[in-house]
Amino acid sequence: MRSEASSIPNNSGGFPVPFDLKPFRDMLGEILPRNRFYQKKYAGLQIDPDSFQHLSDLTSLPFTLKSDLIADQHNYAPYGQILTYPLEDYCRLHQTSGTSSGRPLRWLDTPASWKGLLNCWTDSFPIMGLSSQDKFFFPFSFGPFLGFWTAFEAASGAGYLCLPGGGMTSTARLRFLLEHEATVICCTPTYALHLAELADREKIDLAASAVRMLIVAGEPGGCIPATRERIEKVWGARVFDHYGMTEVGPVAVEMVELPRSLMLLQNHYLAEVIDPQSDLPVREGDVGELVLTNLRRWGCPLIRYRTGDLVRLKPYQNRICFEGGILGRTDDMIYIRGNNLYPASIEAVVRRFAEVIEFRIVVDHTGPLADLSVEIEPTPFADSTNLAELVARAIRDELLFRVDVKCVATGVLPRFEMKARRVVHIR
Repeated sequence: MRSEASSIPNNSGGFPVPFDLKPFRDMLGEILPRNRFYQKKYAGLQIDPDSFQHLSDLTSLPFTLKSDLIADQHNYAPYGQILTYPLEDYCRLHQTSGTSSGRPLRWLDTPASWKGLLNCWTDSFPIMGLSSQDKFFFPFSFGPFLGFWTAFEAASGAGYLCLPGGGMTSTARLRFLLEHEATVICCTPTYALHLAELADREKIDLAASAVRMLIVAGEPGGCIPATRERIEKVWGARVFDHYGMTEVGPVAVEMVELPRSLMLLQNHYLAEVIDPQSDLPVREGDVGELVLTNLRRWGCPLIRYRTGDLVRLKPYQNRICFEGGILGRTDDMIYIRGNNLYPASIEAVVRRFAEVIEFRIVVDHTGPLADLSVEIEPTPFADSTNLAELVARAIRDELLFRVDVKCVATGVLPRFEMKARRVVHIR
């Protein structure tokens, strides 16, 4: 009898990690007769769901690209042919930010698919060490982005007291979380730092509050040491990083016992990590692009979806973990005079300086060669000239690359409630 457990075989460049392929086979059996997107994508392939017994068997299927999804929704507006069921079977709509492609993706869920997303969060709560006494605060307005919608509904469904923070100024949110003694804050790393900046102005000691945990998501930062340390210091609380995508769902979460690494929710996803150039699996310890297959979101399934996110595989107690969290994106790399840089690498240096409130990376493409500069917003009483020199030297020493660092006036750089956009291209 063939086992339901599977793994990435060593001879394919991976490391042994068990996967249960039965949910994948069940999903294929359900969607292939109904989902026109995958019927077209797999046209000409002889697909027998029962033939998928090992993770390596998935390589017989082509990757799904974001460009495929954009084209699908463009050609069959507004939702594309990715819907497995009739439109009347769906109950939720969310959309991506559109920051990487310029065109947001609209993503629908049936009640069953939505429950699958909520279960991802429900499975995450004990991993992060939550207790029944915790109170969640969500300091942002709920819009069309998936954001923490799933976290809010999952937490309230699990019996936690959930405090919504929409329709408030940031200062009012600070007062609100203190008044209600929130213990868990869900937000982006950027917004956690922005609230800390406001708290300093308002003479509010966040470290003395009831907050003991910040669950951060939506952008890099939770696993960037300098950013993480700054948040934890000012809040007096532990940071837990979380990773997910609107079109995929909540994917991975930081464990109590393994800081600065993300654990894949293996009951809900199959994961491959490939070399972006060769498309072959990477070996343990190597950085590669994360490819995901969601197993419970049959209403809008994604099979072998190239996320564009870079991770480093790390086995831990028979689980898949991504050491250091999300390390960057394949489409975020900046090419400057023969140097390849990721924005997260620059943030890791800039955030070491407590005198820097906010920063922005500017890439100027107007000349024959692209130029990069970093704008930093210092605290009101910082020595701007000396600070710019120190930051520039630290970037040069760390990244072996000279960059022009400029100080701007306090309050000039934008603040972000949701996903920050700190890279500006001038063309």
